[in-house]
Amino acid sequence: MLQSSVNTLTTNKMNPLEKFDKWYTEETKRSALRIPSACCLTSIGTDGYPNSRIVSLKEILENKFVITGPLNSKKGIELLTNPKASLTFWWTETERQVRIQGDAIQIEDKLADIYFSERNKESQIVSQICQQGTEIEDLTELTSLFEKSKTEYNNIKISRPKHWSGFYIIPKRIEFMQFKKDRFHFRELYTKDNNLWDKIILQP
Repeated sequence: MLQSSVNTLTTNKMNPLEKFDKWYTEETKRSALRIPSACCLTSIGTDGYPNSRIVSLKEILENKFVITGPLNSKKGIELLTNPKASLTFWWTETERQVRIQGDAIQIEDKLADIYFSERNKESQIVSQICQQGTEIEDLTELTSLFEKSKTEYNNIKISRPKHWSGFYIIPKRIEFMQFKKDRFHFRELYTKDNNLWDKIILQP
């Protein structure tokens, strides 16, 4: 189950973060795949175009969605430059979609240390030796460095690189859609205003 800490006020009976957790749990129970945390993160590129990629949601912490990764990657640079983002989840087994829009804020170093320590050794090494998304002519040298590093760090704790961190996505809008085969989908949109959530129903 996704770890979450939810306490946001709402003008309706259900807090959207609680609903997200409920839907996530239901998908996890029905799915044979370990992918409910996979989501599409969209940031605004430095060229003004939207940029999307699949990332893993780490947890919901005090009403904020947490993702991690290198700050010097394209997504890191984009979120630091223009701190607005969206997350989209599609859950096949329950046939549900959740769309989230909000502001991005870098997580604290102490929290980043915890997330980095939870990564497997190979992933930590990749974060140490690679600059994610940077163009390279040949992988031979980098591959050799990766294999060498696996041996060198075999019994050594790897410290978090300064360029590796994460972001809170603080939701301003959360839309839930329950897919229907007749396309008469059920959609509801929660919008946050003055720390209160307001809910409206959308046409399919």
